[in-house]
Amino acid sequence: MTISASELQEKIRSNIPLSETMQFEIVGLNDDSIHVHAPLAPNVNIHGTGFAGSIYSLAVLTGWAMVSYIMELHGIEGDLVVGKAEIKYRLPVTGDIDCRCLVNKMERQVFIDRFKQHRKSKLELSVIVGENNNAVLTGGYFVVG
Repeated sequence: MTISASELQEKIRSNIPLSETMQFEIVGLNDDSIHVHAPLAPNVNIHGTGFAGSIYSLAVLTGWAMVSYIMELHGIEGDLVVGKAEIKYRLPVTGDIDCRCLVNKMERQVFIDRFKQHRKSKLELSVIVGENNNAVLTGGYFVVG
């Protein structure tokens, strides 16, 4: 089954209300990558730059959306959770927040095969925030069926 970027975005916004407040928007999606955008205005801090909590939340949601998409494509039904995520803030985000995540094809296939064998699996992802790698989130996304 295939789900479109707009359908996945709506699924996330309806189940995670904070994503709508942050104006989480999937602007690019395919088997190997996702690009998420959110305007700075609802995610700003007192310095006029991206609020660290919003940056973290948007990055975690980007990875979560990528894994959700993979699950939809491959008929994987289970509970998806973030087991661990860590972010490194390198530079302030001075404009709109863009998050990008690439999935290694081999790691994706191992994730799918492991789930089919054991009804649970894990995918490690990195999410890059900003054009200058302003922040980098690494996260472990777990699925249990």
